[in-house]
Formats: sequence, structure tokens, C-alpha cells
Amino acid sequence: MNKQKIAELRAGLETGFINSGYNSSLAYQPQFLSNNHKEGKKVLSSIEDELMSCDKFQISVAFITMGGITPLLQTLKELEKNGIPGEILTTNYLNFSEPKALEKLHGLSNITLKMYDVEKAAEGFHTKGYIFKKEEIYRIIIGSSNMTSAALTSNREWNTKVVSTEQGEVAKQIVEEYNELWNSRYALSFDNFYEEYKERYQIIKRQREIAKSEETPSIEKYRLKPNAMQVGFITNLRKILEKGEDRALLISATGTGKTYASAFAMRELGFKRVLFLVHRGQLARQTKKSYEKIFDKSVSMGLVGAGHSDYDRDYIFATVQTLNRDEHLQKYEPDAFDCIILDEAHHSSANTYQKVMNYFTPKLWLGMTATPDKRDDDIEEKNIYQIFNYQIAYEIRLQQAMEENMLCPFHYFGITDVSLLGDKEIKSKKLTESSFNQLVGDERVKHIIEQANYFGHSGDRVKGLIFCSRIDESVELSNKFNQTINPETGRFFRTIALNGDATNKTNADQIFDTERTEKMDKADGKVQPLDYIFSVEILNEGWEFPGGKIESGETPQQELKREIMEELDTEIAVGELIDTIEYDYPNFHLSMDCFWCEVVSGDLVLKEAEAARWLTKGDFDLVPWLPADQTILDVIRSSMQPVKPLHTSEYDNEPLQRC
Repeated sequence: MNKQKIAELRAGLETGFINSGYNSSLAYQPQFLSNNHKEGKKVLSSIEDELMSCDKFQISVAFITMGGITPLLQTLKELEKNGIPGEILTTNYLNFSEPKALEKLHGLSNITLKMYDVEKAAEGFHTKGYIFKKEEIYRIIIGSSNMTSAALTSNREWNTKVVSTEQGEVAKQIVEEYNELWNSRYALSFDNFYEEYKERYQIIKRQREIAKSEETPSIEKYRLKPNAMQVGFITNLRKILEKGEDRALLISATGTGKTYASAFAMRELGFKRVLFLVHRGQLARQTKKSYEKIFDKSVSMGLVGAGHSDYDRDYIFATVQTLNRDEHLQKYEPDAFDCIILDEAHHSSANTYQKVMNYFTPKLWLGMTATPDKRDDDIEEKNIYQIFNYQIAYEIRLQQAMEENMLCPFHYFGITDVSLLGDKEIKSKKLTESSFNQLVGDERVKHIIEQANYFGHSGDRVKGLIFCSRIDESVELSNKFNQTINPETGRFFRTIALNGDATNKTNADQIFDTERTEKMDKADGKVQPLDYIFSVEILNEGWEFPGGKIESGETPQQELKREIMEELDTEIAVGELIDTIEYDYPNFHLSMDCFWCEVVSGDLVLKEAEAARWLTKGDFDLVPWLPADQTILDVIRSSMQPVKPLHTSEYDNEPLQRC
């Protein structure tokens, strides 16, 4: 660098940092830049001036909008004409940058545009820096101004312009930091980020419009936006449909948002009539609530089954078991739905699912599962990938979801319980009074509370589930807790026990609602929320004997053999009738024939159920039964006799009992 320029730089530093009265060239002075309409000052003007005189420019900002680049378009076009190269790095932070603006910049041949993925990087990115190089001189503007109209022209923004040689320490640090970000693996090229970013931007924009259109705008709805999996899924699903495919599979780890992903997809892809099938009634209700957060009131939604008959709604939510029945299935024409979504699609090879799939002819079959791989994948027509034509719209397994911070972080502590009783004694049908008192004694209650308080919790308070081995244990422990002062709040604990007995009276949702609203604290008149729920497998909705619905032309024995083979992949021999159950549920009447059965062959593969257990007659009370099934337990218990096993298995350590 020649001595003249060095002298001008030193003179500029003298003016800027030592003596404002010192005479120097404005081009070499550090400056404070802000918007001041009274004085006619705009940050935009300084950026424009530097662009017009530089040999190269680099920009790093969090946000870019059309309003920010429109005043610069003529200047940028002139730079393109003159071959002045530029790099612009922005981010997907808050999904604020406008796709139209990004596309406009990318269209200039002299500009290379990248987007820094703050979600995958798991770090914030809020830089606002403009680097201009002319020969050996850097002029760098750093401060608070993004490339938006307000930031460059009207907002109160503070920015500093520094002037330095290439060898200057400050300039070297800034340029090195920029280059590190630019070359990072999280800095994505236009072709690698634009399509998905645009999809997500439009989804969020639409979601906010829906939220704001309500009479009482919902903050929850307004803030609802798709995650990376959901955006990638929608983008890929659109491509699958464009290829003319009519089946697709979403493989997504539990907790990554499959339901919301499907809701966003249905909305963005414009499906008018949709059937969403689940395997549990409670899930149908929950899914409907999730969908209602995504859609505006132009789409009607309803439930079919369990007392609901909203057949004519645009979006229907039901269980597979319900739609499998002819009285429900025949309500619809085969082409009634544009899309049918199968939750827990790894069950789709089962006959219940296949009956539905063989009947309907939608434009799209969408399967969703976290566990697509099964033991019978090598069997023709059992392979889930084959069922969905090997069209995987998106796949994210648990490990990847954790690496991408898509799941809520947690700490797991394995804490030793108070050793009072052995497992056999705990599982026995009738504990002695002394043993039961030990199981629910003060020492054990104190131990649980001490451990919970020591290891702490996130949020304002503990909200806990306590799983118990026995119904009587859950009830008594809940009572004990309710008589104990919570050392953190100074109030008595508030807990409930949920078990099979509770569900006989009402459903779990009603219990929760009642308990939440009816308990008032006498001191301040405020609702005291629940601290703990004591449960004995109630979250599985209850246990029942395997079986199903008789189809036309079948005997009860034929139906039972067929259902057990379909649901458990097991051949049985059907014996004598035990009894016929007649039971009135709140919304329907159940008539159920119960038979003695024995396993002939098979390994009891769980195709549709969540869990299964072998029980002796002494174990019946250890699980919460569905109300109808509960009515026949005493008959079965009194009639059970040891029988000679028909085959040997892992369960044959002791003589089998007929079941």
C-alpha cells in the first residue's frame, strides 16, 4: 500500500477517535451511521455508496425482504453488468426472510446467496454486517440494520463504519469470522435450501392468517409453525403426487410431529375430503383437535364411531375398527375421499386395514408410522414398504431426531425404591394386611417425595405420572399423598388414582376435566392443579380378551379363529362356550360370546394390539379390564382347570391353564 493511503487512513482515525476538528478525507474516516429523516440520513445511502465504489462485497444479515432490496436493485444490476462479485449470507431465523427477495438476489449472476440453517446448527444467528473491499482497503458497516426497508431507511438503527487495510487486526477478525460462517456445513447453497424454505414460509404465513382471522385470535395457533421434518415431508409428498403416485409413507420417530405434518400437508396440497384412521378412539379425538388448529372454519370436521355419526363432514376421524364394519363403511362411496391417512401404518397388512384399503379408491393413501419394520417383512403383501409402493415421502428415525434437537431434552434418573417386599409377594392377589401397609407405608411415600424434590423438575412445578403394580396400591398411595404437605408449595399434594374401576363410571377425559376444575384452594380461592396421577396401565385404555366382530356367514367359533389369526398370527382350537356377555356401554350395546381356547401353533405376534400378557387366575386383578370383560372374570376364575399343554414355549415353565 502506498504511503499516501496510509497517511489518509491515519488522518481519518485522528478525526474519528481523537480530535473531531482534525482535517481528513471523509472516505477514510470511521463513521456512526443511523437513519435520521430530519437530517436526511439513511443507512441505505451509505451502503449504496460503498456498493458503487467496491471491487467485491460480502453481506451477512439475519433478515432480507423485498422492501430492503428494492431500492438497491438498480445498483445491484449495475454491479452485475460490471462483473463485481458479491456474497450474501442470510438465515432461516424466525423464517422472516421473504422467498421472493431471496429469489431476486439469486437471479443476479454476480451474486452467490447462501442460507445459514440455525436450527441444525442449534445456535442463534443475528449478524448485520456489510463488507466492501476496494483494492487493499476494507470498508465495513456493522450494527443493527438487516436488509429490510425499515432497518435501512426509517428505524432507529445504530451502525458503525470502520476503514482498514487488509492487515488491520479488526478487519482480519471480521473477514475471518464471515468466511468461517460462509464455509460452514450449515451454510446451504440456494439450490439446497430454497425449495423447503419457501414451502415453510408459505405454511407459516397461511397459519398466521388463519389465527388472526378468528374472532378471538389464538396465540398458540399464531405461533404454530412446521418443523424441518414437516416441511421436508410436504415438499417430497408434493413431488410424489406430481409423479402420479397414489401411495406414500411417512416414517417419523415418535414425538417429531406426524399428525401436524399430515395436517399441514392436507391444507397446503388442497385436499377437500380426508379420512384419518387411528387404532384408538381417544387418538381420533386428539387428532381432530390438532387438525382444528391448522385449518380455518371453511373445513368441517367430525368423528365417526363411539356414539358419533358425522358422516357428511369434510374431514372424518375414526378408528380402523369402526370403519371396518359394513354399517359404517357402506355409508361412503369408494371414491368419497381425496386422501385417506393410516396412522400406525405398520398394521396396514392386517385384514381390518386391508378391508378398508380394498374398498376405498382415494387419490392418495398416506401411511404414517415410527416403526415400519416387522418380522414378516419378507412375506408377500405383508411388507409395509410394498403396500405403499416403496414411496417414502420422508424418513427420520429417533437418533436423527435427537441429533437435530427435534425432541424435548430430558434427564433420566434410575432411583432405587425402598426394598420392603419381594416381587412375588407384591404380585400376589391377596397381600397380608401387614405387607400391604408396607407397600403403601409412610416410609415409601416419604422416599418418593424426597427423591422428586432432590432431582428437581423443569417448569414451575412437578407434573407427574406414577405407575403402580396394583389398583389398590394406586388408590392408597394417592390417598396418602393427598394427606401429605408438599414441602415446595406448603399445600397438601393433589393427586388422583386412575384405573379400571374409574373407567367403568366415566372416561378418563371427563375425570381430568372434573378434577381440574372442582378442587379450589380454601386459602386463595384458586384452582389447585393436579400434582400426580397414579395409574395402573390406564393409559392403554384397558385390557380385553382377544376377538372381534362376526362377519356375514360366520359362526362365532369361525370368527374367533379368524380374528386370532389376523391379530396375533396364531392358530387356535375353540372349545366350549363359557358364557355370553350382554353389556350396555354409554353409546352402544355389546353382545359377546366367550369361549375356552387353546393355542395350536403360532407365536402370538401383536399385529394390532399394543401389549399382551399371560395371566393365571390369581393374576386377573393385576390389570385394569374394560368394563364388559370384567363381568366374566369370576366365571372364568371359578372354572379354570390345569390342562396338558398342546406345545412347548417360553410360557411353559409351569403347567398352562386354559384361557
